[in-house]
Amino acid sequence: MFNQTFDSPLIRRIAIVGSGLAGLTAAIQLQGLGHHITVFEKSRGPGGRLAAKRVTGGSADLGAQYFTSRNPEFLPFLRKFAGPDSFGRWQGRFGFQADADKWESFPQETRYVGTPRMTAITRALSEHARVVTETRVGKLARNDQSWAISDTDGNHLGDFDAVIITAPPAQARELLADSGLKNLASHLDDPVSRVLPCWAVAAHFPVSPWVYHEGMRCRHPALFWVANNSSKPGREDEGQWWVLHASPAWTEAHVDTPADQVADKLLAAFRETTGFDTGPDEVVTHRWLYARSEGGEQPGHLWFPDYRLGLAGDWLSGGRVEGAFDSACGLVAELNALAATR
Repeated sequence: MFNQTFDSPLIRRIAIVGSGLAGLTAAIQLQGLGHHITVFEKSRGPGGRLAAKRVTGGSADLGAQYFTSRNPEFLPFLRKFAGPDSFGRWQGRFGFQADADKWESFPQETRYVGTPRMTAITRALSEHARVVTETRVGKLARNDQSWAISDTDGNHLGDFDAVIITAPPAQARELLADSGLKNLASHLDDPVSRVLPCWAVAAHFPVSPWVYHEGMRCRHPALFWVANNSSKPGREDEGQWWVLHASPAWTEAHVDTPADQVADKLLAAFRETTGFDTGPDEVVTHRWLYARSEGGEQPGHLWFPDYRLGLAGDWLSGGRVEGAFDSACGLVAELNALAATR
């Protein structure tokens, strides 16, 4: 798939909105097929849910905690374009809380993380694409056979033959609605309702607060996931940084709670779960409004040929990190097949 050629007079210039794994995968593959690609990213750098925050002594992964590989093309793609040193195996012990006092092991599966942080993967991938950062796309305007794209301040960003949106469904729907494409935006009503928020807290402990697992799924009503970030490969921390993810229901109930209060409540839940009551000595908090998708149809990607507009993202393909790659691959394959028929 990656070494095929592409020659179409109709679709040459493509804009991609979002520089997460889906956007960068699509950009790299489409460039390999002969397209001219520009990726627009609202933040200072690429990443999407492969996110990390700087903390004392290093960084902590506050978004996706790890990824697996079931598609045989996924890891070869990462090795080729991100480099073999940008990720590695997380050989931790993983457990889930069967009841208040009983822990059981996760099924055996190879888990990978970015090294020395999750963003290492997308930053390496972004070197193979033209990424325009700190630019929020605000409107798409159809001009004959092309799209005129402008930012939220009304500045013209360029004209393109096709557009691919890889933002979360709520942001994608908003962009489509603001562009007068309410018929397309309506396709996202159900996916938007299924996206779950998540409060995340990174906490530093001078000594280990839990010695039995490096990653664990909790039964506590406030906690969904807890992990020893310092146990991941490439981390050189003094002490241990732990990441706490709140449950979706708890996050929804506390979505507007001040961050310091959220941290206090989640750390209290962590103490109840582990019994450890010393520390932490540093805390970083982040609120994800669009953390992950749950349920609903999973078409893999969406392509509207009459508009030359597509959508890709993990929310269209199972919600896992690898789903972002699968979604982008499916959309690129459809575009390539479309060109072959012309």
